[in-house]
Amino acid sequence: MIIMEKKCIFAADLEKDKKDKLKQLKVMYLTTDVKKEIFAKYGKNEADTGSPEAQVALFTHRIKHLTEHVKENHGDRVTKRALITLVGKRKKMLEYLKQQDIERYRALIKELGLRK
Repeated sequence: MIIMEKKCIFAADLEKDKKDKLKQLKVMYLTTDVKKEIFAKYGKNEADTGSPEAQVALFTHRIKHLTEHVKENHGDRVTKRALITLVGKRKKMLEYLKQQDIERYRALIKELGLRK
């Protein structure tokens, strides 16, 4: 009987550990390393956080993550609203880039694989 209780506790601990690891994975989707990688690829360098290309790339990364989350959690209205807000911000930033330099806009759309 004591052995059974230990097994149950052990199984419960395992479930708790799995849940904690899943939470860490879900929360840590956008680390500073990922941001630096995105900024280095789409911006002028790792520290270039202000260029429209870098911002649109970061928005796109976040939009892809939130889209997957909303597909799994249909009732999560807060995340859905945040997703819609991000899409609007990206759209405005793309319009700005389109007005400033159409060639940079076209290159970014092609590189990110956005339908425009």
